[in-house]
Amino acid sequence: MDAEGLALLLPPPVTLAALVDSWLREDCPGLNYAALVSGAGPSQAALWAKSPGVLAGQPFFDAIFTQLNCQVSWFLPEGSKLVPVARVAEVRGPAHRLLLGERVALNMLARCSGIASAAAAAVEAARGAGWTGHVAGTRKTTPGFRLVEKYGLLVGGAASHRYDLGGLVMVKDNHVVAAGGVEKAVRAARQAADFTLKVEVECSSLQEAVQAAEAGADLVLLDNFKPEELHPTATVLKAQFPSVAVEASGGITLDNLPQFCGPHIDVISMGMLTQAAPALDFSLKLFAKEAAPVPKIH
Repeated sequence: MDAEGLALLLPPPVTLAALVDSWLREDCPGLNYAALVSGAGPSQAALWAKSPGVLAGQPFFDAIFTQLNCQVSWFLPEGSKLVPVARVAEVRGPAHRLLLGERVALNMLARCSGIASAAAAAVEAARGAGWTGHVAGTRKTTPGFRLVEKYGLLVGGAASHRYDLGGLVMVKDNHVVAAGGVEKAVRAARQAADFTLKVEVECSSLQEAVQAAEAGADLVLLDNFKPEELHPTATVLKAQFPSVAVEASGGITLDNLPQFCGPHIDVISMGMLTQAAPALDFSLKLFAKEAAPVPKIH
């Protein structure tokens, strides 16, 4: 999907407004003394990208400054490959409002773009290995920031995986223990899922994977398998249950990702895409009408 069209997936503006309002309230819950320094005169600021990567987070950036009665003009589309130093956008509005939104907007954009960049690198590595399956994120996201992080995955070309507990019935190892075994757990999950949801079961051995498939799992998650264990297990499982999708997860990084790519692996999920993606470096600089000075890269 085109990155610019991904904004259509987001919830309505009122939801985004509530989200960014919580961010702004966190940063300014009371008096803002610095506003007396900047004043409320009309101003403009340039948004600069100072590190390479993929630009992501425009709808949230817009929502932050809309909340502050400022206007944003973008020079690069969502999903653009950034080559520093790049002038990405301009923001116009009262000086104290621009500066009130500055840090919140930069934090969000740096994080979202970092995740998109990591996702793009992972997809590129997978395709470079000749694998055509799905590179996906996980539910290992920052509390209160999941919408941004899942969106960043999509801009980077990865799958977001389930958004929340209601997106897929995931039977994990603790569910199996609580239910008294794989078969009982899958049977209960199938009843809960009805016809509307798929059931995925986390497995730590071929035996568990076969039990899960026999019990009616739609997907089997082979968790924390080494590549030399993963591919033989997936081969045997697919031979017996060709319609069951196989997901690999656990300990997968950008460096070792190609080792997990194989003809019997349908999905590779990577927690590091949201947990360990480096943030990109952006700055927002006020400027006089004549010119916007190019910032230095440190």
